[in-house]
Amino acid sequence: MTSHSIAGGSKGGPGGWVPPVAGGSGGVVPPRQHGFETLAIHAGQEPDPVTGAVVPPIYQVSTFKQDGVGGLRGGYEYSRSANPTRTALEQCLAALEAGSRALAFASGLAAEDCLIRTVCSPGDHVLVPDDAYGGTYRLFARVFAGWGLSHGVVPISDLSAVREQLAARAVTMVWVETPTNPLLNIADIRALARAAHEAGAMLVVDNTFASPYLQQPLMLGADAVVHSTTKYLGGHSDVVGGAVVVADDKLAERIAFTQNATGGVAGPFDSWLTLRGIKTLAVRMDRHCRNAMRVAQMLAEHPAVAEVLYPGLPSHPGHKTAQEQMRAFGGVVSFRMAAGEEAAVRTCGRTRLFTLGESLGGVESLIEHPGRMTHASVTGSALEVPGDLIRLSVGIEDCDDLLDDLRQAL
Repeated sequence: MTSHSIAGGSKGGPGGWVPPVAGGSGGVVPPRQHGFETLAIHAGQEPDPVTGAVVPPIYQVSTFKQDGVGGLRGGYEYSRSANPTRTALEQCLAALEAGSRALAFASGLAAEDCLIRTVCSPGDHVLVPDDAYGGTYRLFARVFAGWGLSHGVVPISDLSAVREQLAARAVTMVWVETPTNPLLNIADIRALARAAHEAGAMLVVDNTFASPYLQQPLMLGADAVVHSTTKYLGGHSDVVGGAVVVADDKLAERIAFTQNATGGVAGPFDSWLTLRGIKTLAVRMDRHCRNAMRVAQMLAEHPAVAEVLYPGLPSHPGHKTAQEQMRAFGGVVSFRMAAGEEAAVRTCGRTRLFTLGESLGGVESLIEHPGRMTHASVTGSALEVPGDLIRLSVGIEDCDDLLDDLRQAL
């Protein structure tokens, strides 16, 4: 499996990442490339220059004093446009995804909405996975369809099917989740980026399930990455947020204009909570992945389980691709019950440590029935999920306790 040592992200501004230092010859010496764990703790988070506080302050403020008309301190005038705490989060996210710029939003769907409205126009066509997150599909099918944006549904792990749709008509954007939610299919990001670019389309990757610790789509050719920072980045089930990260400065400026014009920004306290979570992202993801692998292996041998969907299992059709583009396989495990939908619903209600609830990526383990919960909005559509499906967000508890809980529930 691959791993990357990355540096980057935008520099400057309060709490900005350490800039390059001048060299003796008058040139600029770039900083040594820092490891992921170092960036998660330090990028965008220099000690406060006034007090020396090692954690960025919460700038809980709506407006900023100007030194004369137009005399902005650090470029800040109004917190919808920019806020120092949000800047710190955005610089950290850009560094972790190896992007030129990140923008933080009030939710993952707010981030998606802003990106789509920036890049697409009425009359354009986009491709979305045939097992996309229900909220994303609802956005395309029930919000943007009325705006004149059409979409095609395609199995995103089938490159030939994607190429066929790209050849059939002009496509503005190819939307990818990998792993997908909730069926955990794997898309080859590098191959899809080539196919999309050859057809004149941009590739957007929802990297929520993997997190930048496990996968960095911009380094594989994607044009933009979106996150629900509510999930693994925040990591503690106590904040809602979203982000867009891009490699191209001009695209970033366009998205920033739309964000400021529409206002769906992350608040200072939410930004601070997300930054706090990011500091432990690497160690949390290591435990999530280890626990999830053990859970998947146990479920694969259980007589009540018909099928386990987890890319870490060699039997998974996307296992090889996941090995090539991910550091590890993530903390979400889905499985299908041999006895059908009602058995799945009953199992979801019998766990004691796994909490019945939507969302994922927190330190605590969650269980849900996608067909009646997170993906109820796609019932009757091409994205309807099997009724016998259960999705687990495997937390960082003692794994033996989690295994015992699942066994008794099954």
